[in-house]
Amino acid sequence: MQLDLGPDDRTEILRRVQAALIERFGRIVRPPDKRREPVWVLVHGVIGAQTRTAASNASTDALIAEYGSWEEVAAAPVDNLEARLQRQTFPSVAAERLKACLNAIIAERGSVDLRHLSNLDTADAMAWLETLPGVARKNSAGVMNASTFERRAMVIDGHHRRIMQRMGIVPARADTAKTYDALMPIVPPEWTAADMDEHHLLLKKLGQTYCRPRKAKCDGCPVREDCETGTASAPAR
Repeated sequence: MQLDLGPDDRTEILRRVQAALIERFGRIVRPPDKRREPVWVLVHGVIGAQTRTAASNASTDALIAEYGSWEEVAAAPVDNLEARLQRQTFPSVAAERLKACLNAIIAERGSVDLRHLSNLDTADAMAWLETLPGVARKNSAGVMNASTFERRAMVIDGHHRRIMQRMGIVPARADTAKTYDALMPIVPPEWTAADMDEHHLLLKKLGQTYCRPRKAKCDGCPVREDCETGTASAPAR
């Protein structure tokens, strides 16, 4: 018999983190008209490694504007795609991954179309996406959460993962997939897909300002009281 251990304390920490970050940074809500169709979000993720969001947005928009369809993008020579992905940090890698990913969808579905995912539960849809070249957990969750699918899936980038590790909410060496698996069961049950999207965007803001990669700026951090790293660095009273 499995014992009911009651609510996880980390769930309440996530609630407090959300409230503290909204108080500090304000609301960061993605308007409905800013939710892109799933293939656009997929492409954005495949080409976006270590690239600023604005640059990847521009590259993704430019591709579909120039070629007219994702099937035409898939048919383009890699050299042509690389030339059009110069905004990306690694344009040659982005071009190869994008072409491989789109052609894998065509081989499986007959066209670049992800509508079948709407008939799957979120876990199965993400598992299918992760069979595609260049698609890992961050991207599969992004397709399900940040697109017009608007599913309850937590998008986790480097900022998000680093903060959760420093706070002690997930294991110190957890990769993105393990961080996702640790977080999803403790996400407050009342949070909608939009709440989870905002949580990710707020944590990204925190990582860009206070919880920097090389050294955390714990003084003044709005979530310091709930953070193992922050409380450990506090001067003794």
